[in-house]
Amino acid sequence: MERHELMALMAELSLAGMRAAYDEVMSDGLKRQHTVQQILGDLLAVERAEKQARSIRYQRKRCVTTHPT
Repeated sequence: MERHELMALMAELSLAGMRAAYDEVMSDGLKRQHTVQQILGDLLAVERAEKQARSIRYQRKRCVTTHPT
């Protein structure tokens, strides 16, 4: 699968973290001769961190709007 196809699929699946980190993770993984599983694991870890950060941002924003100081 070509890079542009992967990017489109990640966008369709709402994998913003993976999409943003793809080039860096792939480049680093290939330089270090990581296995496909290691690279995929790194991409999934980035996506999980992005989703957690997005959840925290949402909660903070909601807290600020419902409990103004």
